[in-house]
Amino acid sequence: MNDQAQSLRNLVQSQNETQTRTTKVITVTSGKGGVGKSNFTLNFALTLQTKGYKVLVFDADIGLANIDVLMGISPKFNLYHLLKREKTIWEIIHKGYHDLEFIAGGSGFTDLLRLTEQELDYFAEQVGQLNGHVDFIIFDTGAGLSKETLKFILAAQETIVVTTPEPTSITDAYAIIKMVHNMDYKVPFRLVINRVTDDKEGQYTADKISLVARKFLQIEIPTLGYVPDDSFVSKAVKRQIPFTIAFPNSNASRSIKELADHFIKGQNITEVETQVSGVKGFLSKMIKLLK
Repeated sequence: MNDQAQSLRNLVQSQNETQTRTTKVITVTSGKGGVGKSNFTLNFALTLQTKGYKVLVFDADIGLANIDVLMGISPKFNLYHLLKREKTIWEIIHKGYHDLEFIAGGSGFTDLLRLTEQELDYFAEQVGQLNGHVDFIIFDTGAGLSKETLKFILAAQETIVVTTPEPTSITDAYAIIKMVHNMDYKVPFRLVINRVTDDKEGQYTADKISLVARKFLQIEIPTLGYVPDDSFVSKAVKRQIPFTIAFPNSNASRSIKELADHFIKGQNITEVETQVSGVKGFLSKMIKLLK
């Protein structure tokens, strides 16, 4: 009897949390491939999860979706099965380390561009159910500015641009910011400089992009943080275990934790603002962009 009462209390508490939780939609992108974007996304999401936030990662990297590979998981279903109405949104959600929820994209995001209005409505209805289910939905997009990636950047509440100190990476990262800005969309960008030799190099790289954006675009691009070039990261990738779990005391892991703390401190959006621009706002923008 006591067990039943406790189960009922847990159910009511879970429902209350879903009703009161606000959801923020974030896009993670990069100007070019090979900068460690997906690895950052996964470990960033896991770190937020360990800090008490509920996170869902949407793998939107068309053709190169690898969030599941980084965790050594083979998901049975992905977005494609949702769009074909073979599965519901809840049936394509899988769980990884620390119960991190993720949705595999596969070829599904390419199909998004060819949906009929009726199919778009179904997609919106299904994804809309995630509103309040998690604190953050993080879309890991493809590298570069494809049509699909652009839509996620424009629809999300915030975009994190991952780059490295390499000149080509810096140039391509700025190109994304410039192109979106020139479309007259006010997208809040934040920088993550990956694979730095030290904080000085990270600061120098971030300043390069920020100064140019300020001079030619008249916008501020704040820096979220730097992640060092760490041999433990590649070791973790080979083991198919996120580096923050395989090597929690590594330099890269410590940097991700500091970066996550910085990110959390910047979350001061009110509940009303989030309801307007959260999942519902994301879907509204996305559908307009897809039509």
